[in-house]
Amino acid sequence: MNALEVKNVGHSIGSKKILWNVNLTIPPGQFVSLVGPSGGGKSTLLRAIVGTHPPMKGEVYADGERKLTPSRNVGIVYQSYDLYEYRTAEGNVTFGPTQDQTSMPYRFFNFFSWMKLKKQLQEKSKEMLRKVDLEAAIGQYPVEMSGGMKQRVAIAQALIMQPKLLLLDEPFGALDETTREELQDMLMGLYHENQEAKAAGGHPPHTVLIVTHELNEAIYLSDRIVGLSKYHAEAVNGATIVYDKPATAFDRKSARDYTKFIAQKEELRKVVFNPESTLFADENRTFPQC
Repeated sequence: MNALEVKNVGHSIGSKKILWNVNLTIPPGQFVSLVGPSGGGKSTLLRAIVGTHPPMKGEVYADGERKLTPSRNVGIVYQSYDLYEYRTAEGNVTFGPTQDQTSMPYRFFNFFSWMKLKKQLQEKSKEMLRKVDLEAAIGQYPVEMSGGMKQRVAIAQALIMQPKLLLLDEPFGALDETTREELQDMLMGLYHENQEAKAAGGHPPHTVLIVTHELNEAIYLSDRIVGLSKYHAEAVNGATIVYDKPATAFDRKSARDYTKFIAQKEELRKVVFNPESTLFADENRTFPQC
């Protein structure tokens, strides 16, 4: 079963056409970057995938479930951190599963069962914070954390819910270059977890869709790049997928060689970001749309 299926999605606001005939399939374990010009419909598509704003036309499925409302099948990390200031790193990470698995009456009337579950969630929280290289800050509050630390907590918040699809909406856009690269390396650690799981004959645990405007980041963090753009021969209908090709995933054990990515960056600029483009949507796709 695919982690995500977007089928013939279209959306308008009044007379303004935002999305047109958007089709996208992402199998489990794939890391996909979504790029495109500002105002090109990326946020609209993301909201349709999350389930907060279903599209006017077409359908979106996550792990086989049609997305009409938010659910734990799809997790999302935004550029802003959205942490609870009165909770520690551990408390922020355990908040989601606590709300998902218990209620106030349950915690009050089933005290001993709740204490057992609480301890399990705390251990799971520590595991997630280790995964994002933040175990040392387990007891810190957001006011004590840097921007990069807060974003790590936000990612751990999403991971503990074990979503079938993790959406990252410009996750590192507000960070300085050094912190950004550290978090990119952390994210690639999840990519390598997938590779190890596949090599052992298991199911890859992470499927990720990253929205980014930074092309180097898109190429390094993905094994596939999707371009959503309003610049195409049928642009009057709205933005659609004009680019869908493999990317070279970055091996964090190797030095970064930017020369390897120049050709693909130039191709992306020409196809996805060029206002003068008259290409038809299907001219730069290797992966099938549906």
